[in-house]
Amino acid sequence: MIKKIFEKHETLICIMLIVMYVVMNSYCLKDLGSTDYRSAIINTIFSIALFALIFALDRRSYYGLVKIENWKKFLYFIPLLLISSTNLWNGIHIENTAGEIVFHVIMMINVGFIEEVIFRGFLFKMIAKDNMKSAIIISSLTFGMGHIVNLLRGAAFVSTLLQMCYATAIGYLFVVIFLKSKSLIPCIISHAVINSLSILPKSSEVVYAGAIFLIVVPLIYAIYINKTIKELNRKCMFSSFLCAHYVVYVLGSENGGHGKIQQFRGVERKWKRK
Repeated sequence: MIKKIFEKHETLICIMLIVMYVVMNSYCLKDLGSTDYRSAIINTIFSIALFALIFALDRRSYYGLVKIENWKKFLYFIPLLLISSTNLWNGIHIENTAGEIVFHVIMMINVGFIEEVIFRGFLFKMIAKDNMKSAIIISSLTFGMGHIVNLLRGAAFVSTLLQMCYATAIGYLFVVIFLKSKSLIPCIISHAVINSLSILPKSSEVVYAGAIFLIVVPLIYAIYINKTIKELNRKCMFSSFLCAHYVVYVLGSENGGHGKIQQFRGVERKWKRK
C-alpha cells in the first residue's frame, strides 16, 4: 500500500519531505538551538520515520544504506577525514555542558542522516531516472542553498555565503561517492562528524583558508573518484570482452575458424592500445 502510494506520488512526497525538514530544523535552530534536548528528540523522530519509510519501501540498497565493498579505490576515504577536521583548525573551546554537547551530537548525527537521505537519496534518485546530469547539479545546489537557513539564526551574511559555496562542493562530492560506490554510509558519517564538531571551535568567525580548502579538496577528490572508477570500469569491460571472445577463439580453433581467430586477435590488439 505504502509502496504504491509513494511510487505514484514520488515527486510530491520528496518535495514535502524537504519542506518539512527545512521548516522543522529552522524552528529547532532558531527557537531551541542545537544543544536543546527537544531539537535532538525532534530530529531523532524524523530520522526514525524516514528510515521506517525506506524500510517499508524495501529500498535500503536503492537509497545507499549499504556498506562499501572496496575502500581502497576511494583512498579509504582519507580526504573525508581531512574535510571533517576543518572545524578544529582554530583550536578547541568548550563552553557548553556535557549534556548540551551530547544533545548537539545526537541532533547532528540525525541531521547528517536526514540530509544525506533526502538530498542524495530521495531527490537525486528521483531526478536521475530522467536526467543524470540534472540530478547531480540539482542535488548539489539544493544542498548548498539549503544552508541559507543559517541566516535565520543570526549567522553573518559572508559566513553563510561561504558556507553555501563549500556545502555545494561537498554536496557534489557526496553525490559522486554515492553514484560510484552505491553507498551513502561514508557521506552520512562524514556529514555527521562535520556538523558535530561545529560546537568545538574557539571562534565562529570565517576562516577563509578553511572555506577554500572545503571547496578545492572535495572537487579534486570527486574528479579523482570519477577518473579512477571510469578506468576500473574500462578494465572490467575489457576483461569481460576477453572472456567472451576467448570462447569464440576456442570454438574457432576446434572448428577450423581461422578467420574468427584472426578477427579476435585484431580486436584484442586494438583494446590494448587504448
